[in-house]
Amino acid sequence: MELKEVAQILDAQVLCGQDKLDLQVTSACGSDLMSDVMAFVKDQVLLLTGLMNIQVIRTANLMDIQVVCFVRGKSPSQEMIDMAEELGIVLMSTKLPLFLSCGKLYNAGLTGGGTRKI
Repeated sequence: MELKEVAQILDAQVLCGQDKLDLQVTSACGSDLMSDVMAFVKDQVLLLTGLMNIQVIRTANLMDIQVVCFVRGKSPSQEMIDMAEELGIVLMSTKLPLFLSCGKLYNAGLTGGGTRKI
């Protein structure tokens, strides 16, 4: 699924990375625990979270996550946006809660994919 379709489905505002909306994601991960994200993540994943700190961007970079969507209408700090831009990470924000965001994307065909074996 292309990121522009993700943005449309979630009625999300693209905060940075507007030039990368043709990127593909093949699975999604919804979590506020970055340790769970690190245990789950695989290639071409979309991270949905309500967590609002710089560790989200650092974790995304470490795990090669190309897009983060903040839920519940939360907006990242300018520091987070600047770091994401520098690292080439697309940031979005939706007013939807995490559960509904995941459900809408699932209904549109985006799966959770396989989990990483620990």
